[in-house]
Amino acid sequence: MRVSLIQLNSSTDREANLAQAKALMTKAMERDRPDLIVLPETMTWIGGTKEQRLAAGQPFPENDGYQLCKHFAAENAANVHCGSVTEAIPGQTRNRNTSVVFDRSGTEIARYAKIHMFDVAAPDGTAYLESDAFEPGSDVVTAEIDGTTFGLSICYDLRFPELFTALVGAGSSAIILPAAFTLQTGKDHWEVLCRARAIETQCWVLACGQFGNAPGPDGRPRASYGHSMIIDPWGHVVARASDGIGFVTATLDFAMVDAVRRRMPVSAHRRLVPAPFSVAAE
Repeated sequence: MRVSLIQLNSSTDREANLAQAKALMTKAMERDRPDLIVLPETMTWIGGTKEQRLAAGQPFPENDGYQLCKHFAAENAANVHCGSVTEAIPGQTRNRNTSVVFDRSGTEIARYAKIHMFDVAAPDGTAYLESDAFEPGSDVVTAEIDGTTFGLSICYDLRFPELFTALVGAGSSAIILPAAFTLQTGKDHWEVLCRARAIETQCWVLACGQFGNAPGPDGRPRASYGHSMIIDPWGHVVARASDGIGFVTATLDFAMVDAVRRRMPVSAHRRLVPAPFSVAAE
């Protein structure tokens, strides 16, 4: 399976974000003809004040990001993972940070709401309070893409290996991780954690990040790390995006998953059971 990761520099300009995403997706299709396109986290809107982030939510299926990915998938006969978009939930005061996967016909085949909220202080003391504007999901979700099971995760989920163990338990051979990792944490932790999750799960990991500045709640820019990468089941980085916007493409060989798991049957050796999740495979 040929996969392209689209690295964006999204901001609080929805129209510019959508145009940037569509242009890069089109270039990836023209150059590499991927079977699957993956976008980064919060690709239609990132940054701004709490009030702006709340107002940025749009319900499904009217959501602009949802519609862009749905139509692009159908028009190009390609599977599309939207990264994540800001989903407004009727009757709720907060949005959800939601991934949607579309098959080659533009049909929605999976939807995942980010479980772990990024409520932390960066090394310089900057506070990130994702739960101000987003409510967490609770379901472990997989998507069947061209006959292969892909596990779904988003950004801060990367720091919780029990979720990835659950995704393997649900049959995943690859895990998709759209992200907007901060520059401060990304330079020290991004590659280490992505490779660790690939090694632990013996899965392909598709880690697609935002890059560059977006306005923070105080108006000052907050930087995302980028460095989108595709990692094989042995933990090798086989493709990596340069700084800036763009895309990176690689071919996934799922026979490698089987070979690595036969040589080192980690799942069969596991003795500790992760915390329970409800599993919603679509």
